[in-house]
This record gives sequence, structure tokens and C-alpha cells, in this order.
Amino acid sequence: MNSAEKRDIRIKRVSSRKRSRESSQIHLTPERKRGPEKCPQSCRISSIMAEQQEQAAEFCSDSEDLFGDYDSLLQDSSLLAKLDNAEQSERQRDVQRDFTNLRTKTSADVLTDSILEALAEEDLPPSMQQFQDQVQETRSRLQGGDQTSTPLKNIETSTSLRNKEDSRPPRGGASRRSVADALKRAMLGNAASPAAASRSAALKEAVLSEEISVARQAMEEVSAETPDLGPFFGLPTRVKELMLRLKGIQNLYEWQETCLNLQSVQRRKNLIYSLPTSGGKTLVAEILILRELLCRRKDALFILPYISLVQEKVRGLASFGVELDFLVEEYAGSKGRFPPVKRKHRRSLYVATIEKAHSLVNSLIENQRIDDLGLVVVDELHMLGDGSRGAIIEMTLAKVLYTAKSTQIIGMSATLGNIRDLQTFLRAENYTNDFRPVQLKEYVKLQGTIYEVDPKEEDCFRFSRLLNFKYSSSMQKLDPDHIIAMVTEVIPTHSCLVFCPTKKNCENVGGMICRYLREDFLRLHEPEKVLLLRQLRESGGGSVCPVLRRTVPYGVAYHHSGLTGEERRLLEEAYSCGTLCLLTCTSTLAAGVNLPARRVILRSPYVAADFLKRSQYKQMVGRAGRAGIDSEGESILILQDKDRLTAKTLVCAPMESCFSNLMLDEGKGLRTLILSLIGLNITSSVQQLQDFLRCTLLFVQQKQLCVQTGLEEALQHSLHFLQEKELITAEGETLSVTRLGKATYKGSVDLLYSSVLYRDLSKGLEGLLLNSFLHLLYLVTPYDMVHQCKPGWMLYYTQFTLLSAAEQRMSASVGVPESFVARKAAGQTVRKSANMEVVSRMYLALVLFSLLKDLNLWVVSDRFQLSRGFIQSLLSSSCSFCSCVLHFTEELEEFWPFRALLTELTRRLSYCVTSELIPLMEVAGVMEARAKQLYNAGYKTLTHLANADAAVLSNTIENLHRKQANQIVASAKMLLSEKAAALQEEVDDLLTLPKDLPSADALRSL
Repeated sequence: MNSAEKRDIRIKRVSSRKRSRESSQIHLTPERKRGPEKCPQSCRISSIMAEQQEQAAEFCSDSEDLFGDYDSLLQDSSLLAKLDNAEQSERQRDVQRDFTNLRTKTSADVLTDSILEALAEEDLPPSMQQFQDQVQETRSRLQGGDQTSTPLKNIETSTSLRNKEDSRPPRGGASRRSVADALKRAMLGNAASPAAASRSAALKEAVLSEEISVARQAMEEVSAETPDLGPFFGLPTRVKELMLRLKGIQNLYEWQETCLNLQSVQRRKNLIYSLPTSGGKTLVAEILILRELLCRRKDALFILPYISLVQEKVRGLASFGVELDFLVEEYAGSKGRFPPVKRKHRRSLYVATIEKAHSLVNSLIENQRIDDLGLVVVDELHMLGDGSRGAIIEMTLAKVLYTAKSTQIIGMSATLGNIRDLQTFLRAENYTNDFRPVQLKEYVKLQGTIYEVDPKEEDCFRFSRLLNFKYSSSMQKLDPDHIIAMVTEVIPTHSCLVFCPTKKNCENVGGMICRYLREDFLRLHEPEKVLLLRQLRESGGGSVCPVLRRTVPYGVAYHHSGLTGEERRLLEEAYSCGTLCLLTCTSTLAAGVNLPARRVILRSPYVAADFLKRSQYKQMVGRAGRAGIDSEGESILILQDKDRLTAKTLVCAPMESCFSNLMLDEGKGLRTLILSLIGLNITSSVQQLQDFLRCTLLFVQQKQLCVQTGLEEALQHSLHFLQEKELITAEGETLSVTRLGKATYKGSVDLLYSSVLYRDLSKGLEGLLLNSFLHLLYLVTPYDMVHQCKPGWMLYYTQFTLLSAAEQRMSASVGVPESFVARKAAGQTVRKSANMEVVSRMYLALVLFSLLKDLNLWVVSDRFQLSRGFIQSLLSSSCSFCSCVLHFTEELEEFWPFRALLTELTRRLSYCVTSELIPLMEVAGVMEARAKQLYNAGYKTLTHLANADAAVLSNTIENLHRKQANQIVASAKMLLSEKAAALQEEVDDLLTLPKDLPSADALRSL
């Protein structure tokens, strides 16, 4: 054969004993006989890995894998392509010969001098073995079945085989077996089903698989170690544009860039980062969330402490979700689905309160979907040390750590004294910075002197200045702490917050300040103040608080939990846009929405009767200084002489430590955790429970917290308690939950009340009142709110007499007869005592019943002489508990009648408005007054709102700023998209062919 006709196809070989490519080539030459005359040289095909030489073939030993460690199987040319080209040339020549009748004999391709023959006695890798079997099958068929499938061993046998083939009758080219097809099938067959192979071949394939795995891991690590995978911290440029357009953020602070480029962040390790209040912690978390949603295509969970913060965050991120095609789902109050809808094509960001986040994680674990959760972000991580809510955070994070090995946890925290304990618990690294966008100066006031806080000084205080404000004798009596003097130094040019120890003190201080403000204050932002008062009146159904009616014209208002949610929202918006310049508030404002001020004044170092904690103090003073507006912020703590030494510790001592609360209230949190672990099948034995507890903060701190009772002993006590309450059972070493236990943890019902709730529901079934909501309202009135309200007996009796006969009989059936209430109202001695918890619970049920009928919180507040804030808190708590009771009944078949009833009741309690406003109030940030405005303007449905033009909406609705209009429209679009996606997923599930559909063969076998 001419060298020009050769097809030199080379395969890269790598082994511990390498040979040159030239010396390792082997003959694989198909030969043809064309009648009596020999086929010319031009008709012959050079074989793979072969030369036409008369030398012995060298074989690929079993210790050398022919395909081992290749870059490309054929390096610079394609093996299959060359085989196809060769066969096409042969077929064209055959067609030409058939057409001219010159072809007298043909035979199928026969492989001679094959590497398969050379390796006949060796164990082959599966792919080569399958290919050899196919070739031998072809030989047997072509030879009429008179030849064995064993490869021939010598040249004589091979020659005789060729002679026999020469004498065979001709066959058409169309029936020729393609070598390329055979090789393709062999490769596919090898990938699909492993063939029998020797131990050495199996070891080689295992090594190759391991090398591929190592290579993939290396690629992932290289990708993860890259500091910046995209133009904006691994995110598309589109995200940076949205940050500027939606948030007004063009550049990040230096610490934010440093934090985002930390190796722990790039390698997706857990991280705790600590900065002062207002340092910009949340923005880092949001960028990490967007990276998880858009780049890794995983869901994310954002845990926030309060419902108001959840709603604010949902509004703020809805626009990003609409623009970047992910869902923002609210889990707060009665909102949220368990388990969440499983999305096939879009990722979800769950924004949840502490309690809802725990239920969400439980549902994901139960449905084996916890790995869908790629990131968990916890705001205010230091709340791990905050009573029962801290215990819930610990349970949630411990479950994520134990069950989801690839889920990253990011914690945002204030500076803590024992941050290392939290690092050990979360297996996290820590980043700490003292950055503040605006410098904060802390002062204290003693008598008429202002001192600057300076830890370097011996007593922590350094003289700053004297108060220069002339007080009359009457003013001195009214304002001995000189609050008016300190306030008027900054307002109305700048804003100011005054933190007060009680709600009543907030109202009194606000009224006192307004008595001595100049009339100039009345003329500032006068139209906006008039509009604000009108909105407050509309939100109250025609009523407005007399204190606010007097203070708002001066730009002053109070802010505490006694306000309704709508009132708080209106006042917060007015303060943010400058209509109000001063808020007198309680400590709850510091933990809620971000409302910064130029000056923050602490009226007293107390919250009610308790002295301030350092973390509370830092949270309050951290509100001083508005980024981009003020050059500095300042705080002033008003002290009395008796508090001077204690205050020194408050302002200069190290931060408090954070401790586990699982052992709080005799181990209540630990019992709840154990019940859910057994119910979710995370653990089923004492040993597994002990293993899990190693993942808790309690285990890290057991030397401090388990001094009298060891952790193992506490575990045994908890198991004994759960068995006594019939929530779990033990068979040998196996632990399992009872029906009641499962309903308890699924409904997030307090362990102390689960049996009481079961008894109340069972008794309710005996005579359930269906023509009134009163009976259902009694069943969903929270047990833990009973002690927060003392009934007014005359009011109680008055409202009791307004009930129908059926409702009075229902009240008597639960233990509150009319005679008891009448005697109490008359001040007479009660002969037959009643359970006062049941009596108080019925009183609260009457408040809710009145609220559902009148739909006016102000009317109900006056009727029962209760604050508006308490009634709204009762409504919110009852709504949440109603949702819990609903999940409780879903696990107990005997309570099936309650399911539909409680579903409707939950809906009514969630909004407590007329039915036509409910679709609008589902949108984050839309309260009753705003819903009425929208409805009257023609935006009657969610679809109307989602398709609204924000500019037109802003111009149509009074006091609706463009930014707020954009957020409302984006939230409506997000909610509409979420509902549509849920329906589409349901349709897809219905139309999907079941995986376990019985086949025809299976049915015949039956």
C-alpha cells in the first residue's frame, strides 16, 4: 500500500510503562477478494492502529488501558469519522461494480491481524469485549455457522478462513455490517450495562471513575475559589443596574466588598458577620441570596424576627423577583404553604418569621426536599439568646446542619461577647467590623450637664458641655429632664427619636413637647400633615387618636404597640419622608423597621421596670445618624444620680454573651425539639438523639448550662415527659410518635396545651355551633393570651346578654354560664366556682366575635375598654393560632369537620375586612385604608393591580409616592406570578405519566 493511501489514526496512551506510538501500532486490515483477480491496492483500507508490515503485532497489556487518561479519544481526528469515510469509499466502488456487472463475488468485511485476536486470552475491558463478540458473531454468520467464535491463533488458520471467505457467494453492500456502527454500539452498550470483566479491568475502571470524580471536584473548587465569577460579585450586570435603580446603591462600602470576597463566602462555608446597627449588613445578605437563586439555582430562606420586617423585605425584593424571574414568598402570620409548592423552572426566596421558618424547614425535611434549600440567612442571630424564640432559631439551624450537608448558613449579628460559641455551633467563620456609615457620638446627661462616653476615662464619662436653655418654673416642673431643650436643638431641621420606658410615657412626652414648641412648627409641611390626619381618620373608620390629633400638626407623633398596624405604617412613612420630625417611641421601634435620626434620646435606662441590656442600648443608639444625610449622629442617655454606676456598666462594658434557651422553662425547648426529631424520622433511638444534640448550641455550652443536670440526664427527663403526655412511645430501643404527638409538632402547638386543645376540640364536636363564629373563635383563642387581659365584669355581662340563646348555651357548655357572669357583675359571691382561664378565654372570644361583626377596631376598642394595639395583637395571635389548629386537625381524622371551617376562619381573621378587599390586602404593604383607596379607584382585583402603571397609580391615589407605587405593583405581580406558577405545577403533575404505571406485561403476569 502506498504511504499516501494510509490513514494514520493515533490514540494517546498513558501508562506507567509508556511506549512510542510507532512501535505500538497493530494491524487491523479488512481484505477483499474481487472474483478471480486481486483487488488493487487502491481498494484496500488501512486499519486502525496498524501498518502493512510483516512484523508481529504488539499487544496492549492488561496493565495498560488503551483508552487510559486521554485528552481526546482520537486527539486531532475522529476515529468514527475516518471509519465512515473509508466505508463510504468502499460502498461507492461496490455500487459502481454492481452497476457494470463487473463484480462477481463479494464478502463481508473480515477483521484480520486484529488486536482482538492478540488479546484473545486476556481479560478485556467491557467495551472491547462487546465489540469482539459482535465481530465474532458476524464471522459465524458469514461462514454459515461452521466456524467457532473463538479468535484464531495463527496465520495458517487465518489464511484458511480467508480462503473460505473467497469461495462464499456474493452479498450486496447494503447488508454490510458497519465497523463504525459496531464500535458505536459497543461504546453505548458499555455505558448502559456493565459486562463481565476481570478484577484488574474492574479496578482500572474504578480508578478512572475516581479520577473523573476528582477532576469534577477540582473544577468546582477552582470555580468556587474565583473571587469574582461575574461583573458584580458573581452576578450579572443586570443586578447592579437594578441595585442602582431600585435601591439607589451605586457602590458598596469597602467592608461589604471585603466580606463578599472572603474565601469562606466563595467556598460556601458558613459565616457569621457582626457590625454595628446601620452598617449595611442586610445588603451583603441580599447579594448572597441573589447569587444562590440565580447562579446555583437553589432556593433560599431569609429569617427575620418580626412580621413587619418580613412584609417590608417582601415589598423590597418583589421588584428584583419580577425583573430576575424568581419568586418571593411570604411566611408570616397565617401566610405560607407547608410544604411549599415545588417549582420545576423557577427558584423561590422564602422570607419568614422565626416560627414560620421552623415549620418550613420541618416540612422540607419531611418531604425530603431539604437539599433544595441552598442558603439560610438569619437576621439578628444574637436572638438565639432571646427566650423561647431563641430556642426555635436554635432548633431550626440545628436541623439544617444535621440534615442538609450542602446548605450554607449566613448569620447577621450584633457584636457578641461569646461569638466563638456561635461559630462552633454553626461550624462557621466570623467577620467583624466596627464600620458605621455615619460617626456615632454617645453622651449621657446628668442634671444640667452633658458628658461624652469615653471608655478611656476612669469613670467612662468626660465633660462635654452645659445645657444652655432657659426654663421657667412651670417648665422645670413639667420637664425636669430637659427633654424639650435637647429636642429643640435639632428639630425641625433634623429628625429626632425619643425612647421612653412605657407606652403611656410615649404619649405623655409627645404631648408635653408640643405644648412648648413655637407656632412656626405648624406651618412646616402643613398640607402633608393635613393629609396624614385624614388618612389616620380613614384608617380608624372616622376616628383618630386625640393625642395624634394634637401632636401631628407640630410634626410630632408617638409610636408603640398600642397603635394599629395601619397607623404605624402611616406614621413611619410620614417620618421617613420628613412630614414628621420627632417620634416618641418604645424599644420595639429599634428592633423593627429602620427609622434613623440625627439625635436619639433615651428618656430612661429602663424598659418598663427592667434595666436596659447592653444589646438593647446599642440597638437604640444605633439609630442615630442617617447615611447620606447626616455627617454624624449622636445619642443622649438621661440618667439620675442613683443610676450612674449601673449606667457605667451599660455604656462601657463588653457585649453580653448569647446562651442556648433549650433548657428554658424546665427544658421546654428540648422537649419540643425531641418530639419533632422523632416525628420527622431524623432520629429513632436515644443514641441518635444524643448524636443530634451534638449539633446544638446547648451541647457547646453544656458546661455552663447543664451544671445541676447533665445533658444526657436532661434528655432522659424529656423522653419521660413526652411518654407521660402520650406524645411518643418506646418499643425496645425504637422511639416513635403517637397520632397526638404528630399533630402537636405539625401544628406547632405548645406541648403544655396539646392535650388541652385535643380535649376542647373533642368536646366541641359534641355540640358544635354552626350558625355563629363564636364557638370556633373560642377554640382558636390563644391560651397564652388569657392572662394578658382581666375581664371587666359589667362589660362582660353586657356583651353576654347580647348573645343569642344558642350562643349562651354554647358558652355554658364550655364552662361559662350566664349566672356566673351575672353574679360577678353584681359583685355577689359565686357559689359554684368556674375555671377562670376558661372564663377569660371566653371574654377574649367575645372581643374577636364583636370585631368580626363590626369590622371596626375603634368601635370594639371603646366597647371593651381595651387599647387598639392589644386588640390587633389578639387578632394577629388568634389568626396564627387558628392556622396551627388547622394543621393540628389535619393529622387527626376524627376532627375532619373542623378543616373546612378553620380554613375559612383563618382567612377572615387574616384581614378582618369586607370580602371584596381581601384580594387587594393579600399584596404586601396594602392595608385596609389603602385597599379601600385602590378599590374605589377601580383597582378591584389582584390582576388589575399587577397590570397597573405605577406612575398612573401614584397620581391617582392620594399620598402614594412613586417608590411605594412601584413596590405595590411589583408585589402584586409577584403574588400573581406565584399563584399562576402553583396552578401550572398542579396542571403539570396531573398530566405527568406516573412512574409506577403498570405495564402490559406486568398486568398479564397477574
